[in-house]
Amino acid sequence: MPVYQGVDMLDVCGPYEMFRWAGFETDLVAEVPGTVQFNGGFSFDVPAGLGTATPCDALWVPGGDPESLSRIIHDPGSTYLGFLASQAAVSRYVCSVCEGALLLAAAGLLDGYQVTTHWAFIPYLLEHYLSVKVADGHPRFSLDRDRLTGGGISAGLDEAPKLIELLTDAATARDVQQNTQYYPDPPVASQIPNQITSPMPAPPGN
Repeated sequence: MPVYQGVDMLDVCGPYEMFRWAGFETDLVAEVPGTVQFNGGFSFDVPAGLGTATPCDALWVPGGDPESLSRIIHDPGSTYLGFLASQAAVSRYVCSVCEGALLLAAAGLLDGYQVTTHWAFIPYLLEHYLSVKVADGHPRFSLDRDRLTGGGISAGLDEAPKLIELLTDAATARDVQQNTQYYPDPPVASQIPNQITSPMPAPPGN
């Protein structure tokens, strides 16, 4: 799970907790090792850097602050995106939650795949990555072959059990659901709004 400054807290912590209950070993690596600041939240320590690609069951890319996403996407050295490309090549599944899909798309890893992301960033995805297909209906997650992408922030809590099921079996995913008491029942109801523009900032220099 490669993290960076301004990464969304629930994109990291929610799936991490689900994976822990499944008995998975989840390795956090940071774009810059050391203290990482969540988007509008706490700081946490990630001593391991991106390093070299290591064969694994899944690469999980979280979303984050739009300014951070833009910085990574337009980084002349493509440090983070280059790591995603090399790590994806040795991972059974390539996954994202929320705007992490934008980072995968920028690395060329979603071309020809059907994906989803946070509703507010779909216009950006459609405008800038014409080879990426966006799933209809804002699903909580979308599975297309070995690409598993999730919707906005809390969608990672649904997407993570799907990955657990893919890597183990349905019984294990159900055990995780029971142990974490994941039976959502929000006290309010609303609908995803129609979005025409995206919160992504203009590229540097524009």
